[in-house]
Amino acid sequence: MSGAARRRGRANDMLRLGAVTVDPPLVLAPMAGITDRQFRRILRRIGGVGLVTMEFVSSEALSRQRVGTRGRMRFEEEERPISIQIYGSDPVRMADAAREIEALGADVCDVNMGCPANKIVKGNAGCGLMGNLGLAREIVRAVRAAIRIPLTVKFRSGLGSGRIAFLELGRICEGEGADAVALHPRTAKQGFGGSADWTQIARLKQELSIPVLGNGDVRVPEDAIRMLRETGCDAVMIGRASVKNPWIFRQAADVLAGNAPREPGIADRRDLILEHFRMVAAEEEPRHAIHKLRTFTGWYTHGLPGGRHLRVRIQSLGTIEDFLEAVEEFFREAEAAA
Repeated sequence: MSGAARRRGRANDMLRLGAVTVDPPLVLAPMAGITDRQFRRILRRIGGVGLVTMEFVSSEALSRQRVGTRGRMRFEEEERPISIQIYGSDPVRMADAAREIEALGADVCDVNMGCPANKIVKGNAGCGLMGNLGLAREIVRAVRAAIRIPLTVKFRSGLGSGRIAFLELGRICEGEGADAVALHPRTAKQGFGGSADWTQIARLKQELSIPVLGNGDVRVPEDAIRMLRETGCDAVMIGRASVKNPWIFRQAADVLAGNAPREPGIADRRDLILEHFRMVAAEEEPRHAIHKLRTFTGWYTHGLPGGRHLRVRIQSLGTIEDFLEAVEEFFREAEAAA
């Protein structure tokens, strides 16, 4: 294990992105349709997350001032520090979008070069840029010249097993002035299948002098600490695991500090779910709110006794009031059975 790897995972470690301090070095990964303003605030209120990232935004839509796009970019002071991620294939549009991000008051601008969705890749954006490193360089250079706030770039291993480009892209990002990079060590072809190759994170960390964030296959708090120690990365980015266990950041921070991770009880789960759902109900149009509530209920009740019964029941509910009552009844029964 390298000296850097041995140093990782101590309670006093933190990540610095320019003037922005990320403490603890635990970052919420951007996830489309998930990392909205309600979910980000819920995670902040639980604690343990050092930086939250907004779901990605199209540079084309943002630079054209589309109302719906700007509405999704609202955030509250309690969310800081916050990163806003943009994607696109036109350096000029990406630079314009980055200026908008800075004007909105974001703490960090992140460029997406890792989305594996076919429609994004075919548009020469997201992970598609890993097959066109010349254009990737132009985008990083244009965005860096457009803003003063910290700039980060998130990418994957490459497009496929025969098209691995993460080391070269990392060097490009560093050379063009990015403040940090984040690596999800799977290819676009893998999607979210197979296993994330953490040795690639370690290789990238050895290659670069700027901070490297690791992402992928962090399922429990101990995985985050293990990634820090095994790869020497500067911070861990957690995505899908946070949806089923929103306490994972606090728990990982507990372990970083040398403490046992605190497990949420039934009352903790009830209070969090109802707080989140009431926020959604108050801030979203009813039909959209109901869709979100059904989706998050499926994640939040994963592994809970009787969770499947609640998931089936809510499919037939048509009002937010009925929905909230069903959730409250579920937890009253769960507490009585505990």
